[in-house]
Amino acid sequence: MKNKLFWLFLFITYSTFGQHSVKGIVTSTKTNHPLEFVNVYFPEIEKGTITDENGIFKISNLPSGNFKILVSYLGFQTISKRIQIPLDTELTIGLSPVILQIDEIILSTPFHKLQGDNVMKVEHKKVSELNKIGAINLSNGMTSIPGVESVSTGVSIGKPVIRGLSNNRVLVYTQGIRLENQQFGDEHGLGISSSGIESIEVIKGPASLLYGSDALGGVLYINPEKFANTNTKNADFGIDYFTNTKGYNTNLGYKSSTEKFKVIFRGNLSEHADYKTKDYYVTNSRFKEQDFKSALGYQSTYFTTEFRYNLNASQIGIPEEISIQNRDTKPLLPLQKLNNHIFSSKSKLFLENSSLELNLGYTYNDRKEFEEHHHDHEHEEDVEVDDDEILEPALHMKLQTLHYDLKYNLPQFGKIVSIVGFQGMSQTNTNYGEEYLIPDSNTTDLGILATSHIHFENYDLQLGARFDTRKIDTDEGLNKTFNSFNGAVGIKKDISKKVTLRLNLASGFRAPNLAELTSEGSHEGTNRYEIGNQDLKSEQNYQVDINVEYQSEHLEVFANGFYNSIANYIFLSPDGNVIDNNPVYLYQQEDAYLFGGEFGFHIHPHPLDWLHIENTFETVIGKQKNDKYLPLIPANKLTNTARAEFESNSFKNAYCFISLGTTFKQNNISEFESNTNSYSLFSAGFGSEFNFLKKKLSISVSGNNLTNKTYINHLSRLKVDDINNIGRNINLGLHYTF
Repeated sequence: MKNKLFWLFLFITYSTFGQHSVKGIVTSTKTNHPLEFVNVYFPEIEKGTITDENGIFKISNLPSGNFKILVSYLGFQTISKRIQIPLDTELTIGLSPVILQIDEIILSTPFHKLQGDNVMKVEHKKVSELNKIGAINLSNGMTSIPGVESVSTGVSIGKPVIRGLSNNRVLVYTQGIRLENQQFGDEHGLGISSSGIESIEVIKGPASLLYGSDALGGVLYINPEKFANTNTKNADFGIDYFTNTKGYNTNLGYKSSTEKFKVIFRGNLSEHADYKTKDYYVTNSRFKEQDFKSALGYQSTYFTTEFRYNLNASQIGIPEEISIQNRDTKPLLPLQKLNNHIFSSKSKLFLENSSLELNLGYTYNDRKEFEEHHHDHEHEEDVEVDDDEILEPALHMKLQTLHYDLKYNLPQFGKIVSIVGFQGMSQTNTNYGEEYLIPDSNTTDLGILATSHIHFENYDLQLGARFDTRKIDTDEGLNKTFNSFNGAVGIKKDISKKVTLRLNLASGFRAPNLAELTSEGSHEGTNRYEIGNQDLKSEQNYQVDINVEYQSEHLEVFANGFYNSIANYIFLSPDGNVIDNNPVYLYQQEDAYLFGGEFGFHIHPHPLDWLHIENTFETVIGKQKNDKYLPLIPANKLTNTARAEFESNSFKNAYCFISLGTTFKQNNISEFESNTNSYSLFSAGFGSEFNFLKKKLSISVSGNNLTNKTYINHLSRLKVDDINNIGRNINLGLHYTF
């Protein structure tokens, strides 16, 4: 009897999850000629291939169901449509030539729409594009996205600022899970290398519906590199050299895929000396970073799973004053030593016309901070660290976080596609050093959500709701629970063939972090004596976003506007007292609001098919209800770029650009900030791809701040010491795929 039941189960499984193939041809609608090397990809199944010299593709071992197929090729319009598998006939897909850039699939929102089809306006940027403009690291490169800035400590530490909100108000996701690395501190950076990163996405506005607490201001979503296409393998090597810091970033990677198994291995090493301004080297702005990423994937007809691991180890000097002038790369005191371990798994089970997705993650953040007065040479300035000498960290914290996310993609009901699920985390913080900023604690999150996308003939509607609870327990007796209910609704409508309107309304929340609740002592990195407030309430915000886009063959114009109202905004304020030679700052709350937006255009003049002219302007104003300005609000910024693109038999994807970025004065400051002057930075660069030994060799050269301008960015943490930002920097990049 048991054997009969077993064979019956196998028969039902085979019938339900039959193996299918999709075959087709891709051609140009202009010439009717087949197109080679076109990417054909199923984003929900995470399986794809490229077309051969005859434009033909075939993808096998696909489950039954209704899935989205994505067809993309540089210089042609991206096609995204749903097909029912199994197919009775072969696909014939025609791509139309376009001048403006191709659309990308957005992964940070639940329905994986093309950028142009998404109801929410989400910015997407490939890391390869950031490297072309000479970005030293990920936090430096993301500032090229309109509406995104960075709170920086030299060139080594940067924290994302989205429309004036930062720290715990901006949530960072990597490998599909929350990045938890003590992000409450201004001087605590991302701790992620751009090596092995495919792209970044930015949700500008409350995303608590999708991600829970800490997504009140937005989300920085980091997409790891994809696996190789089925039955292919390749290796690559890259190196970037930066003249200003005499520094380099190197990486070496290998990936391979069969029908069922996929692997990726990638290593990175970076090392930089103190950065140079026009007049001096910024002492102890040096840093070193080692990064290792690996991934293992398995794919059957109805089940996919992948496991990823990332180790990032870094030593980061903390600048305090201008003294030693040399080109050494070994950090001085004070310094940070960080080890970030990120484990993640993502699994999908495909049912008949529905699917179940489970993401699990574990992060282990080991943070050590060393200070001069904890060293034997406490009266000497700029103590150099000897690798053979054992130093005891003044601050030593270990943060362990378990993250889980389960979603069920319901069968499509008419025009309605829906997702339900729950997310949560369990987090433990433990102190081992002589000092501590936050106490030993346990934090538990749980959120339940439901969201739907409805496609009508003339517009798309997306809506959802979510309930969250967060519990915080410390060994000092603090026990707090914060609850919140949030929702979002958005509409996208094509006003005409060339004009698209998006309108989104959403709420978000953020529970107070441990530093805000429990601080009692000097925060050495900020030269403040901070006192927490256990009576703080959750921040709650409501934001309205409007986006209008006009796009024709030779012109693209966009305007993004927002208004963000925040109840119980938490901020630090001096009370006039001094303790331990540091001014006392108290955590307080006040209702606040922010408003502004981003505006720009992209011209591709006819008949100059190789020329692109792009201009963007971004602005944000933040105030308390009592009319006082909020701190850390970026200054208005105007960017003008002219870019030329070329193609020939000798080189491919060749380009050159010139750019002038103007940052305006920032006089709208909080009571404990200083204003900053305006400045303009001139940049330029060029690059191309060549065939070398029958493989692809990419070369790029870029220069930033070419006039060696002396300036201070308003969000620089070194501003209080009157230390300038980085001067002229030339980046030489080489990347070879073999």
